[in-house]
Amino acid sequence: MNNKVFSKCLLVSLAVMLAVAACSSSDKSEDEAKPTIKLAQNNWLTSELNVAVAQILLEDEMGYPVEATLYDPGDMFPALESGDLHAVPEIWPSARVQEIKDYTERGAAENGGPLGVVGIQGWFMPRYVLDKYPMLATWKGLQDPELAALFRTPETGDKGQLLLVDPEWAVHGPELIKGLDLPFQDVYAGSEEAVIAAVDEAYGKQEPILFYFWTPHTIFAQYDLVIVELPKYSEGCADTEAETGSRDCSFPPDVLLKLFSADLSDYAPDAHQFLKNFKYTNEDQIMMLGLVEIQGKTVEEAARTWIEQNENVWRAWIP
Repeated sequence: MNNKVFSKCLLVSLAVMLAVAACSSSDKSEDEAKPTIKLAQNNWLTSELNVAVAQILLEDEMGYPVEATLYDPGDMFPALESGDLHAVPEIWPSARVQEIKDYTERGAAENGGPLGVVGIQGWFMPRYVLDKYPMLATWKGLQDPELAALFRTPETGDKGQLLLVDPEWAVHGPELIKGLDLPFQDVYAGSEEAVIAAVDEAYGKQEPILFYFWTPHTIFAQYDLVIVELPKYSEGCADTEAETGSRDCSFPPDVLLKLFSADLSDYAPDAHQFLKNFKYTNEDQIMMLGLVEIQGKTVEEAARTWIEQNENVWRAWIP
């Protein structure tokens, strides 16, 4: 074979090898393409922040495409069971006791462990109300019709108003009113923002207001609020609520949980492990809440700021 022929053969061979390598590389890339992780976001700010932190790290550090979808709390459970949803980064257990028990016990969803944040729910009023009427520090003061009338509105007539957020949120308002024999009427504001707006209006006028809320939340940095003492929580009280439609005990401290679809560990094992490891503190959430609500950052900006400042925390979440 002369040199010319040899060179041509060599060039052809190299072209074939490069084509094979390119195909092989393309096949490998397709084989390694990661599946989409679907996260549930609820209509409150801490949920948005949790989802933003998880989404940024899953996409930027682990290469997963992520879909974050707004869900009503009650719709998340069937979506987890069907596989339309893979993870809920924040669940308040006291609001969804029976659903968590039902879905995890029959293997329709997986308890992903604690988020690390501990929530406190309760009924709150401005301190200026309590300063004037100290007997309202406990639920027994709320039983007095004359004191309850301080909180009445045109909507509630002679009864006081207990302002709640959304009827989809299982916060036991009507059940507590019945169980504690309180001359109050539950009224739904419709959203977290609407409750805050009502508190802001009452505060500006120094008027009484009684409302359901929770911490961690930046509202407590903006207003001097006091939690009303309700009867202590007991499991027996919670167990009888479904049967009687009434409740005579407070909320337990909520160790916030994560919930996963039952097949997430097979669908995306390292994403599953990352989300199990995903865990931070009340202070972490409050820091991000302050960035959004006080400093005016977007949710994504607040999440990225936390990520930039806490690599020593989140790096350990990645398997």
